[in-house]
Amino acid sequence: MATHQPLLHLQPPKTSCSKTISTILCFAVVLCSAIFVTNKFIKLNPYENDLPFLHNICHKAYNPSSCIEMAASEFPLSIIKTTNEEHFLQSFLKKSMPKVINTIERAKDLRQRINSPRGEGALDDCIELMEISNGRIMDSVLALKNRTSGSIESSHTWLSSVLTNHVTCWDEVETSLSRAAAMDLGLEELIMRGRNSLGMLVSIWGLEIKNLGELGKRGNGYPSWLKKGDRRLLGVLGREMEPNIVVAKDGSGNFKTVQEAVESVPDKSKDRIVIYVKKGTYKENVEVGKKKKNVMIVGDGMDSTIITGSLNVVDGSTTFKSATVAAVGDGFIAQDIWFQNTAGPAKHQAVALRVGADQSVINRCRIDAYQDTLYTHSNRQFYRDSTITGTVDFIFGNAAVVLQNCKIEPRRPMNNQANMVTAQGRIDPNQNTGTSIQQCDIVASSDLEPVKKSIKTYLGRPWKEYSRTVVMQSRIGDLIQPAGWAEWSGDFALKTLYYGEYSNTGPGSDVSKRVKWAGYHVITSPSEAQKFTVNSLIQGGEWLGPSGASFIPGL
Repeated sequence: MATHQPLLHLQPPKTSCSKTISTILCFAVVLCSAIFVTNKFIKLNPYENDLPFLHNICHKAYNPSSCIEMAASEFPLSIIKTTNEEHFLQSFLKKSMPKVINTIERAKDLRQRINSPRGEGALDDCIELMEISNGRIMDSVLALKNRTSGSIESSHTWLSSVLTNHVTCWDEVETSLSRAAAMDLGLEELIMRGRNSLGMLVSIWGLEIKNLGELGKRGNGYPSWLKKGDRRLLGVLGREMEPNIVVAKDGSGNFKTVQEAVESVPDKSKDRIVIYVKKGTYKENVEVGKKKKNVMIVGDGMDSTIITGSLNVVDGSTTFKSATVAAVGDGFIAQDIWFQNTAGPAKHQAVALRVGADQSVINRCRIDAYQDTLYTHSNRQFYRDSTITGTVDFIFGNAAVVLQNCKIEPRRPMNNQANMVTAQGRIDPNQNTGTSIQQCDIVASSDLEPVKKSIKTYLGRPWKEYSRTVVMQSRIGDLIQPAGWAEWSGDFALKTLYYGEYSNTGPGSDVSKRVKWAGYHVITSPSEAQKFTVNSLIQGGEWLGPSGASFIPGL
């Protein structure tokens, strides 16, 4: 308001009012003028009388002031006065969708104007992520109308994934092009909208909406979010199934490549589609896109059916697109497969498996690479009886993910590198994401074992500000450093992260010399540890049970 400052400091008139009435009139004129000027040039919040509503709906947001300002600027006062909180959030989400589409159009336009293969790859990633986000926003609107605990929790998951998508897009563009390019795409606003959407959801229904673990628990220790037929499938070998599609290198199946088989799957199938991949090594990159739902890829064993690739960042790929296999279609299952990225440690980021599919299961698989082996990008994921190997940040991403009864094997890294088992990427305190490692073995691989005393290996480090990882009821080998966890950069995230350990065993489980960060916790309460189980973290009681995947629903 500096430009209007002189109007608030008017000089007194040169001639005085000598008579009383003149004095009164002069005073009245000056007073009215002051009131007029004040009202005109000092911006009073037009929503002052409605701030309780806006405060209530935004009080748990990452930045409540930003949430209130954005909410107030997008709706007329009449809407704010007459709507309820739930309808307001749905309307806010609907207003987000055209903005996401606008970012897609900007990304397409920018892609045509640049001559940078790496930049073009980053923009392709963004376009894909934004298209996924738009679908997740619409799904969330529809789920919120149902008002059940399950539908609200699903909305929480999907809106968490939307924010993750936007930040992934920002990271890719900023790294491959520039920060200015990311700003020009409108990503800063989308990220803030994502934060505010989550803030509203959590303000309305609470962060821990409900422990859904008991709602769908089935017998035999299975959670219930997979259908009865899926449960049967996970209990048998691929060659014993009656698959919909067979892949065989020798031509004895329907297709010779896995990607051809995936492309033949009907879009948005409500039925389980089983792709049986016979024994052999398949050198290809496979994408199970967002429309390819309920796909199961099953092999002849984690040592027999191999899908291998070597895309990597050093040779020009983005981290996102370097995955040998990428699964985004919801309901994805992989079983008895060996996923490889053979780029090697000198090629840095090189993903073997990336998963963004909601309610996905990886069962009896091997996932091998070095840096960034397993990209648990977003949504709800469950890993069982699998082996994951790598060096730097080799289990990373921002899904709500539980790994159970898995073997986690740090490998020998390059010289002057340290091993980091996890690098969890939770961006906002309202995201219901995190990595839970339960009843697993964390041990040195065969190439690390002889030199493990000379190489530092940590349970993880914070990739993003609210990184959240828990290791519980697991056996931790002597390769883990006494401090347990490592910094990302200085004191970044050390107060805001949540790292926990509960009831672990083995020579590396001693917590007496662990880091002393504010965000590190030695968990002693079973009720606290319960938050990171299949039932609580990924709502496994709602979808895993009929799948046939063996798992422990609680502690």
